[in-house]
Amino acid sequence: MNTWWRRIGLSLVAVFGVVVLYSLLYQWAMMAFEGEHRTLFQSAQTVIEILTTAGFGGDAADWTTAPMTAIVIGMNLTGVLLVFLALPLVVVPLFQQALARQPAESTELTDHVIICSHTEREDVLRNELEAADVPYVFIEDDPETVLELTDDGIETMLGNPEQEQTLRAANIDDARAIVIDVSDEANPEVILTARELRDDIKIVSVAEDEEVATYHRYAGADAIVRPRQVLGHSLAQKAALSVTEELKETIELGEQLEITELLVEDRSDIAGQTIAESGIRERMGINVIGLWMDGEFEPVPDPETVVEENTILLVAGQYDALTELTSRTVSPSATRSQRVIVGGYGEVGRTVSEGLADAAVPQTVVDKEASDGVDVVGDITDEATLSAIDCTDARSIVLALDDDTTAIYATLVLEAVAPDIEVLVRANETEAVRKLYRAGAEYVLSLSTVAGRMLSSVLLEDEEILAPETQFEIIRTMAPEFVGRSLEELDIRAQLGCTVVAVERNGDLITNPGASFVVQEHDELIVAGSDESVNRFISSNR
Repeated sequence: MNTWWRRIGLSLVAVFGVVVLYSLLYQWAMMAFEGEHRTLFQSAQTVIEILTTAGFGGDAADWTTAPMTAIVIGMNLTGVLLVFLALPLVVVPLFQQALARQPAESTELTDHVIICSHTEREDVLRNELEAADVPYVFIEDDPETVLELTDDGIETMLGNPEQEQTLRAANIDDARAIVIDVSDEANPEVILTARELRDDIKIVSVAEDEEVATYHRYAGADAIVRPRQVLGHSLAQKAALSVTEELKETIELGEQLEITELLVEDRSDIAGQTIAESGIRERMGINVIGLWMDGEFEPVPDPETVVEENTILLVAGQYDALTELTSRTVSPSATRSQRVIVGGYGEVGRTVSEGLADAAVPQTVVDKEASDGVDVVGDITDEATLSAIDCTDARSIVLALDDDTTAIYATLVLEAVAPDIEVLVRANETEAVRKLYRAGAEYVLSLSTVAGRMLSSVLLEDEEILAPETQFEIIRTMAPEFVGRSLEELDIRAQLGCTVVAVERNGDLITNPGASFVVQEHDELIVAGSDESVNRFISSNR
């Protein structure tokens, strides 16, 4: 705003200078050419009348000489230029821009979280913070972005987080934490600035590269979140499970209860059966907490729900029972290769490749750039490349690409060229997840979702996210607003769209709490559902 007012001030000074200069010229010319004496104020009055075209000057009858007439004509032309050109083209736009709404450059929030930069993964974090009723402010260096976010009701301010004055304007003295996600290279500078201003503030940094993460820690970060590594590890586990049929990754809630998610593959034992027919609940003693089907989440599905191929089940039970179920969700492999193709060899792709190697799963790595670890150099969206790696003979393919559009194209090509191959995809943005499922992917995990969950898990002390790298959100939290009420009365599934999996009370784990279960003070509820439904649960307890 100061820039615009400075320009307006300079324009006004220029106009004032023209008036003074012409007044002095007029006073001199009247004496020199007409022999008439005029005071400076009289001259200024006449000049203003001429320039503003309000009149032709009260001295018009006294302009008898050619030089004096020429000077007056020059003043008239200057006035025309000022009124019809300079004012509408320069001064008026400057006033309009100066008076237009400007982005905020500070905040009055207290006990808030400062978030440096805005991306979709910070949007996931924002939803978690809003659900927990924790105030926040974004710092962005682009004025238009700040105004757009502000119009959407998102607290945002303009500034460079590397500068002390910006963090002071963000009220860092009264903040509870700061999240830094500018870039791997810029984050250490912001960390150093924040740590210099406040030694006791909690600093959380997002790092893409493992080597750079070390410098974030040296700079003073309390916690470093590496979502790409976590996402890559999860995709590797999903691909390895398809080949080895060995359940390795579960969420252990107690000695008698573990949670995992399983992809029901084409031609597997339970594909096409109802939950009741499969015997998952009655015979195996496994509780189906929820399922994803065609990109839609259904909490605690009805026993008559048909488990279609590519359904993702969220199940809870004893480890041995979950291991048995795992073998029934994997399609027969006698006639198929066990090889997994990894498309893309960035941070996520390398993590996937390392995970597959640890599980002794044969693999072929494809990337556009040649490097150690890349088996085939080519474009994974190109049919010629897919033919060169013989994708039809592979068990599954993990698309670890850094661009959602490219991932969608690759999925469409694979669906046409090798419809039987299992496609596991890394997405950047949450809105790309549904598109990838529609394109034919069997399993999609969003980097933004993983990162946002990891960040909120670090920041929110009274809420623990148990598995940030799954399709479902699973949290452990207290529910003070539900104390003294039964689960039947609360009807959490119908009202909020999620389910209470278990309850921890006085160190004991209560599994499968029934409708008559009454929530007591200090109970910790383990709740599972989609991100939206779990956030509704959190909001209902604030």
